[in-house]
Amino acid sequence: MKDKVLKLGLPKGSLQEATFKMFRKAGFNVSLPSERSYFPSIDDPMIEPVLLRAQEMSRYVQDGALDCGITGADWILENRSDVVKVTDLIYAKQSLNKVRWVLAVPECSGIKSIKGLNGKRIATELVNVTKSYFKKNKVKIDVEFSWGATEVKVSAGLVDAIVELTETGRSLRANKLAEIATICESTTQFIANKSAYKDSWKKNKIEEIALLLKGAIAAEEKVGLKMNVRKKDLKSILSLLPALRRPTISGLSEEGWLAVETVIDEKVVRTLIPGLKNAGATGIIEYPLNKVIH
Repeated sequence: MKDKVLKLGLPKGSLQEATFKMFRKAGFNVSLPSERSYFPSIDDPMIEPVLLRAQEMSRYVQDGALDCGITGADWILENRSDVVKVTDLIYAKQSLNKVRWVLAVPECSGIKSIKGLNGKRIATELVNVTKSYFKKNKVKIDVEFSWGATEVKVSAGLVDAIVELTETGRSLRANKLAEIATICESTTQFIANKSAYKDSWKKNKIEEIALLLKGAIAAEEKVGLKMNVRKKDLKSILSLLPALRRPTISGLSEEGWLAVETVIDEKVVRTLIPGLKNAGATGIIEYPLNKVIH
């Protein structure tokens, strides 16, 4: 069993906390011995995790230093990495949405489209993708790599525009920047080395992890709801339930009563429960979910 080990790359930085959370919900106890450690512990002896920047992950997976890893689709594209996409894992630092790389200019610049940037200088960490975007649109620009604090470079007059990653757009607005185009969208992805994915044991292990992670993500922002209902009230109760699938209905030992159970979006619970109560439901229980496997 000594050779049955999967080398797994986990993203350090903005995605780290969200990734650790999803692994825990998926059933893996992942933690760092210290804040400066790059080698997380995990309660699966067949997995060897290491922390790496998402920007570098796809290169190490492609080269075979790692069997698999979690990174953004943007960095796979930027590095032009030849890897297997096992699955999309749609979560970001703050939400369960895709993120965007946007082209932004000073609000006071008067520039409304990419044509207005012809001959200008742009700072970004996503250099190759940005160059390809402007080349496709036949606009000549000078792209420079940014090591960070990209928004400040516009305010300081060092560059004319930036291409920056955003989830909410709040940071751009705070720096008085206006979006004029979306360069690309990105999701978090679980990727694998091509040779590793041809190994039957590693492929099965990778797909097991992917299944559990997707189940954990699917359970985010959802809750389980169960209640007791009189048979005569069942139709009106069911009309109120926005179920993930048809609710589970089973008989109770007391004549004329049923148990109803379903999965719903957490955000609707606060308005749904009073309606269910008024429609005759009783013994209503709301409970959190770790995984939802479709």
